[in-house]
Amino acid sequence: MGLDPVFGALLAICFAVLFASAAVHKWRNLPSFEIAFSAYALLPQIPTLHLTWLVPLCETAVAVGLLARATRGVSAVAGALLLLGYAGAIALNLQRGRRDIACGCGGPDQRRPIAGWMAWRNLLLALLLGLAIFPWNGRALTWMDGATIAFGAAAAIVVYLCVDRLGEVSARARALQGSA
Repeated sequence: MGLDPVFGALLAICFAVLFASAAVHKWRNLPSFEIAFSAYALLPQIPTLHLTWLVPLCETAVAVGLLARATRGVSAVAGALLLLGYAGAIALNLQRGRRDIACGCGGPDQRRPIAGWMAWRNLLLALLLGLAIFPWNGRALTWMDGATIAFGAAAAIVVYLCVDRLGEVSARARALQGSA
């Protein structure tokens, strides 16, 4: 037995898009991402040490690796660890009471403060990505499977973007209620 290749391909493609999109946002403006990254205060401040480029490099490697059969398992583990790391960094800073720092997930042009739902989102995404570790069964794909994968990936991406936006709008509404 094993994971159905349609479900496996959906997971691989959707997460490859997610990690590629995250990496592109960071590569576009690495200095801005460095500011967001350092605001998390996870590493000691060493002026000559600029390791923030490692994050988009890892995201790029995960995105590419998820699309190749030979590297899919390792990339899924690496991607899940990245997501768990992001969730932990957000949760740690929320625990510290630092709710005003930018999450760094919306790209350099978008300053979104961290929120608890982001940590939960990343935990859920890590669990889902963990499913990609399982071997796929050997069933041959048909043209209908290809259409299912294409439309399923498009639908999953739209749902993700909608849920992400709802989380942001909900956080803003709570902030406005608190300031009224």
